[in-house]
Amino acid sequence: MAVQQSVGQDPYFPGNGDLRYRVHRYELTLDYRPAPNRLAGTARINAIAGRGPLTEFQLNLADFRVGRVRVDGRAAHYTHRGGKLRVRPAKPLRAGAAFTVEVQWSGNPRPVSSPWGGLGWEELEDGALVASQPVGAPSWYPCNDRPADKASYQISVTTPSAYAVVAGGRLLTRTTKASTTTWVYEQAAPTSSYLVGLSIGKYQTVLLGDPGPGGVPQHGHIPAHLLPRFSRDFARQPAMMELFQELFGPYPFDEYAVVVTEEELDVPVEAQGLSLFGSNHVDGARGSERLVAHELAHQWFGNSVSIADWRQIWLNEGFAKYAEWLWSERSGGRGAQQLAAAAHRSLSALPQDLRLADPGRKSMFDDRLYQRGGLTLHAVRCALGDDAFFRMLRGWAGLHRGGAVTTAVFTAHAARFADEPLDELFDAWVYGTALPPLPSSGPGAAV
Repeated sequence: MAVQQSVGQDPYFPGNGDLRYRVHRYELTLDYRPAPNRLAGTARINAIAGRGPLTEFQLNLADFRVGRVRVDGRAAHYTHRGGKLRVRPAKPLRAGAAFTVEVQWSGNPRPVSSPWGGLGWEELEDGALVASQPVGAPSWYPCNDRPADKASYQISVTTPSAYAVVAGGRLLTRTTKASTTTWVYEQAAPTSSYLVGLSIGKYQTVLLGDPGPGGVPQHGHIPAHLLPRFSRDFARQPAMMELFQELFGPYPFDEYAVVVTEEELDVPVEAQGLSLFGSNHVDGARGSERLVAHELAHQWFGNSVSIADWRQIWLNEGFAKYAEWLWSERSGGRGAQQLAAAAHRSLSALPQDLRLADPGRKSMFDDRLYQRGGLTLHAVRCALGDDAFFRMLRGWAGLHRGGAVTTAVFTAHAARFADEPLDELFDAWVYGTALPPLPSSGPGAAV
């Protein structure tokens, strides 16, 4: 379906992205040497001009040396400073025209600074990974860095043969020449720039479960010594996949991969078709299983159904939080009502100044947003009843697959499944700041 564009620049990151055009495909050819942390790349970007002619446009790209910029094969004038690559084609592009940009760049990639620390390309002790949410993608490739501008990707990475390369999508080819290997991945589904995942390291690859005919292949890429712990901690992921397909509809991509790095990560990171975990998330006792569920759920909510701008982040995180509760409920753990009650208790003791519909940049990743987002979905479930609620969720994931959405689109969608208006519910939970009473199901409802 067509991606719903946000109305204007993202108010949280007004310097990111360019509304005057949209990208429909990136082809990235990268050469990475881990020891000197040296990256050289060529990007071929297929895009379409918007409603007005383009005399110039911009891409986001961090502090690399730019070697060449061409538009439709012709050298273009460009300036590159402050993370912005401004391009002026030799000839203005007419409104609605398809055009191709080629950029060559090289340098030592490093995270871009943000209110949450460094984001994007992270050099590890032995390898590298990408964790871009929300604005780290320009740390390693030129892009129109706004979540609503989704495109397909082909990524080719050449690196010393001792290393494995894992990216979201399907591995097309792996070719070894002398001491280097080139890995080529294709992600055909529309992907936001921050959700392009990449990991380079020394991994052992295992298949999780047996997907069977028509099933979703699930692979793990793990340092060999962590394999025994990983095998227990991720053993139930195929059952999660089965449950989430039942509750949310078909898995939206070709396959799903999880990577465990040698190093510790503060939190796991979801990318499209791929999630990255730190060594601290495998303990052999399923201590992080709720996070395994959370990252898998993001493939539907956040990755396939993406947000139009960062004000809408609860549509990613609240839904993934509620998926944790659904997994617990359906796998023999605490039920969603118990988990909702615990979240409500913790929120009631914290400041009540967060508005889900527009939390502000400082509070985008506040744990209160996750918990209140989960509680909001629980309130909708209690109001609709299970049958209508899960039909609503499957409809949401199906109707907006590959697209970008807003809170207003969700509230209108949910209202279609309700016997009575949901305006008061959403006014209180989504647009208000005071914590409403704990939601609970009506008499006889199964929650």
